[in-house]
Amino acid sequence: MKMCIAEKPSVAKEIASILGADARRNGYLEGNGYCVTWTFGHLCTLQEPGEYTEKWQRWNLGVLPMIPSKFRIRLIEDEGIKKQFAVIEELVGKAEMVINCGDAGQEGELIQRWVLTKAKCQIPVKRLWISSLTEEAIREGFDNLMEAEEFDSLYAAGSARAIGDWLLGMNATRAYTLKYGAGKNVLSIGRVQTPTLALVVERQKAIDNFKPETYWEIRTDYRGGIFSCQRGRFSQKEEAETLMKEIASLELEIVSVERKKAMEHPPKLFDLTLLQVECNRKYAFTAENTLKIIQSLYEKKLTTYPRVDTNFLPNDQYAKVPKILEGLKPYAALTAPILDGSKIRKSPKVFNDKKITDHHAIIPTGVFSYDMTPDEKRVYDLVARRFIAVFYPDCEIANTTVMAKVGKEDFKATGKQIVEPAWRVVFGVNTDKQNEENVLPLYEKGEHGPHMPELQEKQTQPPKYYTEADLLRAMETAGKQVENEELRDLMKENGIGRPSTRANIIETLFKRRYIRKDKKRLLATATGIELIDTIQNELLKSAELTGQWEKKLRMIEDGTYQVGQFMEELKSMVNEIVHYVKHSSSKTIAIEEEKESGKTEKNTKGEKDGGGEKKKRAPKKEAGPIRLSCPKCGQGEVMKGKTAWGCSLYRKSCDFLIPMEVYGKKLTQKQVEALVLRGKTGKLSGFKDGAGGEFSGIIRLDDLRQIMVEKF
Repeated sequence: MKMCIAEKPSVAKEIASILGADARRNGYLEGNGYCVTWTFGHLCTLQEPGEYTEKWQRWNLGVLPMIPSKFRIRLIEDEGIKKQFAVIEELVGKAEMVINCGDAGQEGELIQRWVLTKAKCQIPVKRLWISSLTEEAIREGFDNLMEAEEFDSLYAAGSARAIGDWLLGMNATRAYTLKYGAGKNVLSIGRVQTPTLALVVERQKAIDNFKPETYWEIRTDYRGGIFSCQRGRFSQKEEAETLMKEIASLELEIVSVERKKAMEHPPKLFDLTLLQVECNRKYAFTAENTLKIIQSLYEKKLTTYPRVDTNFLPNDQYAKVPKILEGLKPYAALTAPILDGSKIRKSPKVFNDKKITDHHAIIPTGVFSYDMTPDEKRVYDLVARRFIAVFYPDCEIANTTVMAKVGKEDFKATGKQIVEPAWRVVFGVNTDKQNEENVLPLYEKGEHGPHMPELQEKQTQPPKYYTEADLLRAMETAGKQVENEELRDLMKENGIGRPSTRANIIETLFKRRYIRKDKKRLLATATGIELIDTIQNELLKSAELTGQWEKKLRMIEDGTYQVGQFMEELKSMVNEIVHYVKHSSSKTIAIEEEKESGKTEKNTKGEKDGGGEKKKRAPKKEAGPIRLSCPKCGQGEVMKGKTAWGCSLYRKSCDFLIPMEVYGKKLTQKQVEALVLRGKTGKLSGFKDGAGGEFSGIIRLDDLRQIMVEKF
């Protein structure tokens, strides 16, 4: 028997249906010589400090740094996880071969390897590596199974990342909490979350410390075209007024007219970060929400693997383009010009094998379904139109530059006209309106006439606050302001965090009360600012230096950097941090209180980013109305209604609901709180099936924050 292990039950079900494993068993599907089981994402994690030695159980500055001689894994404390692992362990003991069907990326490799290691797997292991869940892709993947050893470096990078996050998070969090948290406030420090927080804090300080300066500019209107004085800004109003008097009675003369044609390429295909940026700008979706939506579209077979950091396609994907385009039925009017029988465009800005990492850019699969939520339709539309647009011709524009003189003073006017919209029609651009706004009047060299000068008083502007879209971009480029897409692409290897984890990092900063949101603006709290001010180790809070660390992890993945060398650098850094904290002056950093409810987050769990660990039990909540942030949109508040608990923005922008009764069981306030805070309840009894029989189970929120019941 061959055992397949997927990362989620839904993926396992798809694989099983194609392999002919139709018989349902307890925790797996079986048939045709295969058994197909699953994890629920992470089943295992690194052991807590106290599991290595008794002296690390208590938070004590004197025993730091904590550096285990060998790291060990354990099952996550959860009854459902323990039950599913027992199934996996039993199947491993019976199987002749394991096929790792985990998500094809670093995190997916780590999840499955840890589980198989814990299950003491000694049999041969193959790897299924696919970029979409269509039947064609799965069958092709099983026809070309790869050796597990080919992904050893991928696992090594994932393992080094997890260990690095543990070492830094556990040691730095304990050190800063014990020194500056007054023994009660947990100050969460993380390898990625701390430099990300520093970006927000530094921007906010630049805004707070900004002192506006007044300046003046001279512009003049000649036959409907606006010309700017080439002297630029005047710091003295009197100087500008003197020049205004000189030119007011003089005629403006056109000295040159230059009109250049240029071509604009279609926008790049989406990687995950670019998609999150676009969804935040266009629909105000959070990065985490966008990831959940595109993950759902992937699991519905509508789009390809989402956790990617490339905007390119491999050359062998070109042959599949016609079939994909033909499958986009609602976009037939847009795909028709591409599928007219002529050769489909193949641009090196789209197809480039050297730019492919684990997977290619996010594109439609060619399988279409109307079974999408409104938000899924919005995201799918963005992905589909980007894909269609790259096969259209470049857009032709005309840039016009007109130089003029008024007396001895130089003036300049610029304009842009869309000559041939080409790919822009895919996005429904109103080119006529754009042309009206950008086209200058026709000027002839040597013409002259009266003009209407104007003196404009302006002020220098502070930097803009980060939005979530801007922060994602800053994480991708290690805090550097990069507008050029080509240059930004080159800087990705130095970005902080991975595309799949950046959304979680931002959410962690919200949960820690280190940042807050004001409409779309991200603001650092007093706690966040004070924490960054307290940290003196630059590597701990520098996005650029942390980006270099990320690059080394990618080099480990590529097999060009040694894990041992990386770990020695990491241990040295942890020693340096602890030494500094121990010998620094002591002060207290207070945790920011939640303004609406007055709750203070004093207890935190360890995060994948190494954000610390739970120090002591959270105080019991007093009975009363639920005041919890909506787990789906993050903007509203979960409130109790007449028939259900739901988001305060329900019917406006969010559809999150928790029924009062699930499978005949009425939910208590405490159970609802657990579901909202942790994504699941404890084991509950009293559910009733369709036949009236009672059963026990756990209520969970799935990836789309919908209610599901896991039976026992």
